[in-house]
Amino acid sequence: MRAKEGMQKQIEVYSSLSGAERLQIGFELYDSAVAICRAGIKRRHPDWSEEEINAELGSLFRDAATRLY
Repeated sequence: MRAKEGMQKQIEVYSSLSGAERLQIGFELYDSAVAICRAGIKRRHPDWSEEEINAELGSLFRDAATRLY
């Protein structure tokens, strides 16, 4: 399956879901993004405390949000 076909299939599947189901998927994607970013920060800075990791994580997400607008 090509990327364009895959995207169309994904749109079809998401369109058939209820709002609550789509919202749940959104929350799961967000949680996955946080976990991936957290793991990357820990890998780059193994000596950092959880407080430092959380601060960097917040900074990354704030920066990303400001680029959207």
